[in-house]
Amino acid sequence: MSETPRLGISGDPRPHAYDPDRQPEYFEGVLARRIVAFLIDAIFVIGPMLVLAFLIFVFGLVTLGIGWLLFALLSPIFVIWAVVYTGATLGSPQSATIGMRAMDLEMRTWYGAPMFFLLGAVHVIFFWVLTTALTPLILIVGLLNRRRRLLHDFLTGTLVINSEARAAALHRTRGG
Repeated sequence: MSETPRLGISGDPRPHAYDPDRQPEYFEGVLARRIVAFLIDAIFVIGPMLVLAFLIFVFGLVTLGIGWLLFALLSPIFVIWAVVYTGATLGSPQSATIGMRAMDLEMRTWYGAPMFFLLGAVHVIFFWVLTTALTPLILIVGLLNRRRRLLHDFLTGTLVINSEARAAALHRTRGG
């Protein structure tokens, strides 16, 4: 009797790619720089929405108020833009949003693989849902684990680490 092929999926569990005990340089300062990266990314997400809102306002003035009906589309456009921005930037070869790149951070799967669009999009959706429901708890989780993963990182199987260049520089400073 022949065995069913597994389609390239191994049943063996994959080990974590980054060990905070052996490679602390990947996790040093990640939480604080992650907050700054979020603020930078917020500018890239909210900025275009403010411009669009201003254009709708001006269009409403020109059309004697009829154009202001377009404000109803602003919320769905905001959600789509935030998901596309995050999914596309995390799914890029750098596996990082623009804010994360500015702060020398990368997002990886827990076993070290680079991100892809769908995982980045799901990650941001989980972030917004969990932030709405459990605001302080998602941050507290990061203080209670050695890899500094937040709640939505656990749910999506991801982690944020220092970029290779930053980790190498931190490793050299320690004399490693």
